[in-house]
Amino acid sequence: MKNQIPEQHTGGKLDTQARAEFTSPEEAKEFYQIAKRRLLHPSNWAEICEVPLSTFTLTDREGNTVDREAWEGDYLKIDIPGPGTHSGDSFDWVRIEKVEEEFALDSEIVSLQARPAANPKSEDTSTAHFFTAMATSTFQVKRIGKTVYAEEHGRNEVPNTDTSHLADNIRNTLIGWTAKIGLSYPQWKSLVKGIADTSSTNL
Repeated sequence: MKNQIPEQHTGGKLDTQARAEFTSPEEAKEFYQIAKRRLLHPSNWAEICEVPLSTFTLTDREGNTVDREAWEGDYLKIDIPGPGTHSGDSFDWVRIEKVEEEFALDSEIVSLQARPAANPKSEDTSTAHFFTAMATSTFQVKRIGKTVYAEEHGRNEVPNTDTSHLADNIRNTLIGWTAKIGLSYPQWKSLVKGIADTSSTNL
């Protein structure tokens, strides 16, 4: 299977993983479908996190809230602790640019990749996120034999400090700096652990 994770060129990077082991491939295949549903319903991510530091709302291409699986071209409206962006109407926004699933011999993987984007409900075209549009977050659920993995891979994480709003630049510098020193790790670690949690009733 091809590597779905973009190359790292600049800024920060982050990799986190959780796994669930099973006694047979059949059990792993069954749980893979549960973990896949969890991954593809971002509006439920806060519920499955042990430490829900942020909330995520899935929207369509126009920024309207939707209740379904994520599709390519959708957006995530993110509410993180503290002040939000002016350009994002107090939220951070990412666009889902890729949702792909692959199958190989005794393995399968689904990937959701998102990139910082402008607020789809605004005429302001500046990136409404504390990282620039160079950054990506790739979320994956994969099964290899009797093991199911949940992963998050952040790449090219550069603070977005060149917007048209001074307050956004200051805010993005501070949040980007805290993310760079690892303070975003608990959020993503909590998410992948929740996706791979076999004892949870969240589907």
